[in-house]
Amino acid sequence: MAWRVGIAAVLVVSLVAGCDSLPGRPRESDRPISPSQVKSFARLYDENCAGCHGAHGRFGAAYELADATYQALVDDATLKRIISNGIAGTAMPAFAQTAGGYLTTAQIAILVDGMRQRWKTGRPLVDAPPYAGPDGDPGRGARTFAQSCAPCHGPKGEGGEKAPGSITDPSYLALVSDQSLRTLIIAGRSDLGHPDWRGYPPGQPLSAEQVADVVAWLAARRQHFQGAVYARNR
Repeated sequence: MAWRVGIAAVLVVSLVAGCDSLPGRPRESDRPISPSQVKSFARLYDENCAGCHGAHGRFGAAYELADATYQALVDDATLKRIISNGIAGTAMPAFAQTAGGYLTTAQIAILVDGMRQRWKTGRPLVDAPPYAGPDGDPGRGARTFAQSCAPCHGPKGEGGEKAPGSITDPSYLALVSDQSLRTLIIAGRSDLGHPDWRGYPPGQPLSAEQVADVVAWLAARRQHFQGAVYARNR
């Protein structure tokens, strides 16, 4: 009788142990993880950034993050602030949990570190206008725009042969902040063939004052509607 009890006990133990390998039972590695536990830069970028900034940081509707000039221009604190808090009045949302988003502080740090490792060359910018600066003068900006920007964008920014899109279109200016305009003028967009501050034309770089003045000229053409929220210097 005792041997029968022993055999039964062995069978019970075997069955219990075998439950983990039953057909259809998910493996531990197949179980979904909480969004806050994702630590992969590739997954975090693909799920949160690629839709606007492009699959590899290029050719998206939003700014080219894979541009080495941009990565050299902006510092870590600014990148973290933009990702965390977004830019009010634009299509850039806040991603930090503390601001109503889904990403933890650690995940935002992973995104910033991943961008730096992949897209920052380490070469410093020489004589570049600073990322942020004071407001410029629209009158001076009109003269600078006519000399340095109009050959591509048209005399009124309505588009030209090299850059057919209008940069003074009210819908465009309603969606972009003054800081975004400044960043575009300084860092350019290599994926779209837009030069940086040194190429207006080549050999005649824009000064910090000229950059601010062109931004002011463009901002003066932004149409404001009652109740709408606009970003200026974020």
